[in-house]
Amino acid sequence: MPNEAIDPRIDKILFTKEELEKKIYELSNWVNQTYENSSELIVVGLLKGCLPFYAQLIKNINIDLITDFMIASSYDGTLKSSGNVKIILDLVTNIEGKDVLLVEDIVDTGRTISKTVSILKSRNPKSLRVITLLNKPSGRVVEFEPDKFGFLIEEEDDFVVGFGFDLEEKMRQFPYIGTIKKTS
Repeated sequence: MPNEAIDPRIDKILFTKEELEKKIYELSNWVNQTYENSSELIVVGLLKGCLPFYAQLIKNINIDLITDFMIASSYDGTLKSSGNVKIILDLVTNIEGKDVLLVEDIVDTGRTISKTVSILKSRNPKSLRVITLLNKPSGRVVEFEPDKFGFLIEEEDDFVVGFGFDLEEKMRQFPYIGTIKKTS
């Protein structure tokens, strides 16, 4: 990664800025193909982590869309999911009868995304799909598979930061995704 300083708290870079841009462009093409006949597409971002992914994704979508956001979380500032999913910010847009694409940063335990999907399904959208940048099936405690994902994270104990991913609300701003150094 020329000209990009790597934060000293980072153990290793998993995905560079260039790899992220390339993959997100591919995911945008999937969205374009999947929704080419949609007359009303609502792209819902699950904040805060999805923000860099979401912004990059919609820049390359060439069909009309409506943006909206939710905040749902099962993390309380620690490395582990608390298991208690809270909806902190809900949608403004009525999704009934509309195509909904839910944009998530990572599907890890599956708790947050499955609860959010359940809530959105109860509002009777025409369709509901989930796209996530990272998929970490080794962390699942709730059965859930996204409709589309960018990268697979295979190590169960890898905690990622950068490009929207945080540790205690910090390190989201890195242009890459890396794992943090383990403290003894």
